[in-house]
Amino acid sequence: MSSLTGIGGRLHRGETSVDFIGKRRRWYGVSAVLIAVSAIALFTQGLHLGIEFKGGSAFTVTTASPTIAQARTALTSAGITSETVIQKIGSNKIRVQTGALSNAQSNAVQDALAKEFSVKVDSIDTQSIGPSWGKEITHKALYGLFGFIFVVMIYLALAFEPKMAVAAIAAVVHDVFITVGIYALVGFDVTPATVIGFLTILGYSLYDTVVVFDKVRENTRTITSTGKTTYSQAVNLAVNQTLVRSFNTSLIALLPVASILFVGAGLLGAGTLKDLSLALFIGLATGTYSSIFIASPILATLREREPAMQALAKRVATRTGGASTSTGADASARVAGPTDVKADRVRGPRNQPKRKPRRR
Repeated sequence: MSSLTGIGGRLHRGETSVDFIGKRRRWYGVSAVLIAVSAIALFTQGLHLGIEFKGGSAFTVTTASPTIAQARTALTSAGITSETVIQKIGSNKIRVQTGALSNAQSNAVQDALAKEFSVKVDSIDTQSIGPSWGKEITHKALYGLFGFIFVVMIYLALAFEPKMAVAAIAAVVHDVFITVGIYALVGFDVTPATVIGFLTILGYSLYDTVVVFDKVRENTRTITSTGKTTYSQAVNLAVNQTLVRSFNTSLIALLPVASILFVGAGLLGAGTLKDLSLALFIGLATGTYSSIFIASPILATLREREPAMQALAKRVATRTGGASTSTGADASARVAGPTDVKADRVRGPRNQPKRKPRRR
């Protein structure tokens, strides 16, 4: 911890610095690859929507040591062969999801499961959801997502500046798209709990980004009057100053989410906890990445295009270039000044005409 504290102090004072902004193209390339993979997964495989969105029936059987093969045999005997998802939850539960079924088909599936697993029909937990309800949930989730982004953009534009709002929203869209792409690539089910996790991702990603931007605003408040650093250099300093804080915050946030994911969902078999914690775990990691490697470089890119910042960059380049070289008119003037003064000191005052000595 002492070494980490020492590194944090050196980063905050600017003694040690990582060039995040100068290597922005590298981070853009990494994000472009992740976005391309996510897009390909979404267009080729698509999202595996839960029955809450597309409608269908779910049957949960609780028994000792159930197997997926037994559930598949029961569905075949009931005449259900398509649109089925079988999941084992914990060590004593198995969940079977099907498409929309009639009452006769639902009763046939319950009887087949009860016979295969040697349980009573009344002990099987059955859930049926119509497709209209799933469409309503989907629309509400989209309305909530777009409404959240709109309100947050207005707040950031008022609290900071419009270009900071654009950079923050770009990072949020980046996080959500990559998270959704990972869901499509791996084949995780998207449930209402997953949507809640997505909305939580938005909040955390913006929180981490706002912390960095607040430091950027502090570092750039008098940047045009002082003229010591460019805007990109000031942003890079702000990212380094908040780097340890972002790392600690992300680590503390990921630990309980990981415990919920691996202990709660893996050992206890709580499906809702798994859907929620999985989205949070992926989103927190991508949110931390985007606040450092995406949002801040985008902000620097947008602001460096302004005429005032371009003029500032030229002044800084002229100052640093003049200090490191001895060529040019300014350098000649700087050299000539001290030389003339030194020559005047050597020559001393002008010689006065000699007076003739008086006669005694």
